[in-house]
Amino acid sequence: MAVVLSACGDSEAKGNTTVKIGVNGSDGAQWPILKEKAAKEGIDIELVEFEDYTLPNNALAQGDIDLNAFQTVVFLAQYNKESGNDIVPIGSTVFAPLGLYSKKIKDVSEIKKGDQIAIPDDPTNQARALKLLEAAKLIKLDDDFGLFDGTDKIAENPLNLKITPMVAQQTPRSLEDVTAATINNGIAGQAGFNPGKDPIFKESAEDDAAIPYVNLIAARAEDKDNKVYKRIVELYQEKDIQKAINEDTNGGSILQVLPQDKLDDVFNDLKK
Repeated sequence: MAVVLSACGDSEAKGNTTVKIGVNGSDGAQWPILKEKAAKEGIDIELVEFEDYTLPNNALAQGDIDLNAFQTVVFLAQYNKESGNDIVPIGSTVFAPLGLYSKKIKDVSEIKKGDQIAIPDDPTNQARALKLLEAAKLIKLDDDFGLFDGTDKIAENPLNLKITPMVAQQTPRSLEDVTAATINNGIAGQAGFNPGKDPIFKESAEDDAAIPYVNLIAARAEDKDNKVYKRIVELYQEKDIQKAINEDTNGGSILQVLPQDKLDDVFNDLKK
């Protein structure tokens, strides 16, 4: 306790501002760099780790933390709709492309009639996986396909593929039995894949359709224009952070700097 109090006293003596940021895992290479850069400007960043995807937003809404950095645009929009809380994006961070992986083939063109493809079964990632298969020209989705739709919205399946939803964490294990599987970036890394090189097909960061899946830094609505918080976003979006993320993820995650008005437009559309 004495050490903690001493540290707090030192921070106060320097006139520093402490900002608590909720994260899911703090071992990313970008965090030490960001903390060092912020400290030079009188901002002490304290990372608060959470083990699930709901608690960081609840903690932010309740004022236990100041910001969080763990979720996509679509996830936050859905959280606000379900919780009634008002949390907003104040800046984009990284885009982690969803990939199609296989241990049996090297190219999408090798997929043949009747092959089985595993996809995540949660609504957000299932819809995202189906869009990936459409981008690979394996299926065609209904014109009104939404961000939470499922396999019942497949309009055309010319190869009669067996598309099997399953728990996202199980998709890497399914590769022994299926022709290919869409695997979330983080899960692929945990399973020993290189998300930058191993997918036989993956999402494009250049497509506006990817914006709902860009990760962000979020704040309470009343703090949207807080200058200290906005400065943290600016520091995160600098080139040294981009380099660290690229090296840390082997190119699996991409720093995605979006204009705030564009980020707001997509976020507000998703909340409707």
